[in-house]
Amino acid sequence: MAKDLHIDSLVRENVRQLRPYASARDEYSGSASVFLDANENPIAAPLNRYPDPTQAALKEKVASLKGVKSGQLFLGNGSDEAIDLLFRIFCDPGKDQVITVDPTYGMYGVCADINAVERKAVLLNPDFSLDAERVVEAVNSRTKLIFLCSPNNPTSNSLDRNAMLRLVESVSCMVVVDEAYMDFSAQSSLLNELEGHPNLVVLQTFSKAWGLAGIRLGMAFAHPRIIGYLSSIKYPYNVNSLTMKRAMEAMDHAPATLKMIDVILEQRNWLAQRLKGFSFVEKVFPSDANFLLIRVQDPLKTYNYLMKQGIIVRDRSRVPLCEGCLRIT
Repeated sequence: MAKDLHIDSLVRENVRQLRPYASARDEYSGSASVFLDANENPIAAPLNRYPDPTQAALKEKVASLKGVKSGQLFLGNGSDEAIDLLFRIFCDPGKDQVITVDPTYGMYGVCADINAVERKAVLLNPDFSLDAERVVEAVNSRTKLIFLCSPNNPTSNSLDRNAMLRLVESVSCMVVVDEAYMDFSAQSSLLNELEGHPNLVVLQTFSKAWGLAGIRLGMAFAHPRIIGYLSSIKYPYNVNSLTMKRAMEAMDHAPATLKMIDVILEQRNWLAQRLKGFSFVEKVFPSDANFLLIRVQDPLKTYNYLMKQGIIVRDRSRVPLCEGCLRIT
């Protein structure tokens, strides 16, 4: 079903007809030495110039690192920008619907509310596994986006890869797989499934494993047609020069990131073992992320005690399926 999907048929009419804003830097190609087109301050170099709106050099480097084509890549102000833009591309406010598989990352629901789009929640199984068939049953003619988070936040587990692919192949809407924590998981990414799955979007980020949450750089990987729509509706200079420079430097030292990941995984395992020794800890859930989900006897009391010690964790005890749980980075 998904292989025969025509992406344009899912896109909002006004977006299909949109004439994108063309910035000064979009109107020429090649090299130049005198820039009199963008009303920039000519004195305060080097940050007086607008950044490349296409992020061409950075995209080439990221695409090479990830093993994809640059035309399959969108770069944004964190993954949150890509999430919001996907709503704007595919969902008519007050008309269309998205599905989230709960418990999950809260921004999917926030973006649905901001864009006035109905959200239907389908619960994971009690063991936090994905029931792909139940999600397919929830899809109707108004469903435009399905969000999956793997490894999942806050449950910390990877969703079954085959179940996710069954879902992608069974529906005629977009399936967005958020892989923000993929670098900490032994399961392989869905990036190599982009070919042949035009309705698949994979999100990744520089915030977690790369340790660059402060530069706000997210990645969306998808069919070039979808990347074209994302690029046409984004703000012209959505990724700034400092962010691009720092990301390029980080990728030049990729082995350092791998070492950081090894340290974090080692410490994750150490902490999991120590937490199991406390009598008030009822369960430490297996983790494929850089955090642990634990169930405790009195989550609010534990949370407040830690806060008084200057230690801030995340109280997830009121989230469906996570009753009594705290999330610890």
